[in-house]
Amino acid sequence: MTVFRPSSRVQRRTVRVTTLSLALTAAVLATGPAMAGGDPSGAGNPEPTGRGVKPTVVLVHGAFADASGWNGVAARLQHRGYKVLAPPNPLRGVLGDSAYIASVLKSVKGPIVLAGHSYGGAVISQAAAGNKNVRALVYVSAFMPDVGENPAALSAKFAGSDLAPALRPVPYTDGTTSGTDLYIQDDKFHAVFAADLPEAQTRLMAVEQRPVAQAGFAQNATAAAWRTIPSWFIVARNDKAIAPDLERFEAKRAKSHTIEVDSSHVAMISHPDLVTDQIRAAAHATAGEAK
Repeated sequence: MTVFRPSSRVQRRTVRVTTLSLALTAAVLATGPAMAGGDPSGAGNPEPTGRGVKPTVVLVHGAFADASGWNGVAARLQHRGYKVLAPPNPLRGVLGDSAYIASVLKSVKGPIVLAGHSYGGAVISQAAAGNKNVRALVYVSAFMPDVGENPAALSAKFAGSDLAPALRPVPYTDGTTSGTDLYIQDDKFHAVFAADLPEAQTRLMAVEQRPVAQAGFAQNATAAAWRTIPSWFIVARNDKAIAPDLERFEAKRAKSHTIEVDSSHVAMISHPDLVTDQIRAAAHATAGEAK
């Protein structure tokens, strides 16, 4: 049997080719899935690159809910490498709640994408005002008041919401103040709030809901951050808590990047991939270094 033995020159050439191949392979892998062959998640928005700094995403829940409503979105964002915060919204009133969220935002270093659902939209519109690190606002079937407006007045502008007759007022006192909390009646929660979720799930959501102070809905906004910060809006076509036509009106007025989805009020639960994609789109479009 004849054994082929390469000359030393061939050996050196082979080493050079192998080294080059390894270097090219490493370079391709370093670019990540978006460059190497498409996003395996199916989401087409690349992450901020180059001089851009990946923002912290802050998720603000609305009335009759808590931060766990963002679980699906938060998990997907963390998988993509984002830092995520989902602070509790006090649900006592637009002005006080936004002051609290604003204090949370001040603790975050670097750029921020701020998202709000439902009543949380009114809160983020106020809370982001004057904070230069907030680069984008994302509204999910949300209130988006202008200065001098409040969620109660906005709700009356368009037909299509079944929320008002479904509410259950409950007097409260905390030892220093008293007022009225608003809950959604348990037997109406599914139809009004989350009709595209399993009823077994919404029965739990109903008994665990967090109420909103009635007086809080009537507090007028004193700032509208969407006038100076780019915004994205997800309109829920099947929303029975906030009229879809109100959502369209708000998004058009703010010149938001708008998409519509066949969803109940809780699009972030029933369509977490879509909501995540919009937050990532906002992050990519506004990528930049923190000020």
